[in-house]
Amino acid sequence: MDNNTLKQYTGLVKFLGKTLGPDYEIALHDIQSDSKSIVAIANGHISGRTVGAPMTNLGLEIIANKEYKDKDYKINYNGVSKDQRLLRSSTFFIKDDDEELMGMLCINFDDRRYTELSDKILQLCHPDKLIEENSKYNSVDSIVENSSETFSNSIEEVTDTVLNKVLKDSNIPVDRLTQDERLQIVDILDQKGVFMLKGAVSTVANKLSCSEPSIYRYLAKINKKNT
Repeated sequence: MDNNTLKQYTGLVKFLGKTLGPDYEIALHDIQSDSKSIVAIANGHISGRTVGAPMTNLGLEIIANKEYKDKDYKINYNGVSKDQRLLRSSTFFIKDDDEELMGMLCINFDDRRYTELSDKILQLCHPDKLIEENSKYNSVDSIVENSSETFSNSIEEVTDTVLNKVLKDSNIPVDRLTQDERLQIVDILDQKGVFMLKGAVSTVANKLSCSEPSIYRYLAKINKKNT
């Protein structure tokens, strides 16, 4: 983002953080920077992130698949904090005059205090067992498993989040992966925008027990196939 736009949205982050209160995290990502990192944040205690934290797995995927092209925002999707709390997240796409993405303004709402208060009120008139039986979901783990977005404070954590999900879906131990299977995994990671992060190649190479040049060769094959 240019300096004027960055200054305006940085001021908006501070304003929204104080106006909405401590249960709302406001984060501004500059996607035109090399690290695509957070450049301003309010109430970062919610996700545990600070200025300089990298783009989330969902943010990278939005950039990679150009979802921002036909919409101005994405609202009310699930996110999960580092300590496994469910958040309600929304993202506004900041675009230039040519509709190209410059940044993302993200709001993450932690309703824990309201949920705890609601449970206490229900316990005044219902047995605990009835409340448990009518819970909205079986477990927090089931929501975490299917969550759209996870929040990380380092490039390694973002890469690991996506890679671990891909490896789990493939159901094959890393040490038994064939070259074609590694290529397929790299292709999936590329589609999700992981390699836009500086240092991701090294992290993926370590995880897949291969060399960095191998990852670059896989990416070259993928790019050649897609052109």
